[in-house]
Amino acid sequence: MLDQQFSLTLERLGLSGRRVLVAVSGGLDSTALLHLLHQQARRHRLVLSVGHVNHGLRGAASEGDEAAVRAFAEALGIPMRSQLADPRPRLEGGPSRSRPTLQEAAREARYEALHTLAAELGAERIATAHTADDQAETVLLNLLRGAGTAGLAGMRRDRRPLLDLRRTETVALCAEFGLSPVVDPTNTSPAWRRNRVRHELLPLLDDIAERDVVPVLGRQADLLRNDEDLLDELAAVIDVTDARALAAAPRPLARRAVRRWLAVDHPPDAATVERVLAVAGGASRACDVGLGRRVERHAMRLHLVGLAGLPAEVAG
Repeated sequence: MLDQQFSLTLERLGLSGRRVLVAVSGGLDSTALLHLLHQQARRHRLVLSVGHVNHGLRGAASEGDEAAVRAFAEALGIPMRSQLADPRPRLEGGPSRSRPTLQEAAREARYEALHTLAAELGAERIATAHTADDQAETVLLNLLRGAGTAGLAGMRRDRRPLLDLRRTETVALCAEFGLSPVVDPTNTSPAWRRNRVRHELLPLLDDIAERDVVPVLGRQADLLRNDEDLLDELAAVIDVTDARALAAAPRPLARRAVRRWLAVDHPPDAATVERVLAVAGGASRACDVGLGRRVERHAMRLHLVGLAGLPAEVAG
């Protein structure tokens, strides 16, 4: 049953006949993902490679994880490449409100490294091992930090073949086939907010709701993702530099257009977006938008300028 479900997922994601880089940390979920993809490789004409990102945060343990992934890939006859991606430099400099947390910085560094590895190995697509439980945790974490509908829509499905599987299923699969994933002790540490959501909040929500809330959160994320995609299409039509057009647009679409315009590493906060809309509407002539940039209105056109008045794309 799991094989059939997974096969249908690969078809739905358009992975058949593709060169796929599998992101493998060595943990339960990514070990299960690589095993399942290897099983389906011939049926779906997959050309697999393995990418491992070493953040260097756990010293010798990180080196051990990399060695375990390399051994597993070699046992399956799959080429593997690793890359060091220390997230700590990303935490330095800039205003505190614009700096990511260590986990956010690690995620950014990981995806940059995976894209580099995919290019080196000639992969067309990347597959990561996020499960339905990860999706539920992500939705709740985004809710706690005050994210809008984009955050509540959770993770996109395009590179996540396990998003319909539960963590209990990946555990069972590893046990059934005698796979030996590495164990990361930080996955149980209450120092990380995701772990508290996983081990404390979700069980409490299950108890209050008297049901398993993970599939409920997953279905809501899918519905919101569909809405998000439609709203993004509508917002993309707005010329955000045309002050009249931006001021006349429906407020939710105008906000969305401004967020997309200003986004660099992170989308701007709500107050920044409102300041830009005030400039578009004529309430002010210019406003600060962070990262050394300003939005100015001249002859009913909005201009994003950087340091010393240079265009933001030149100053940045």
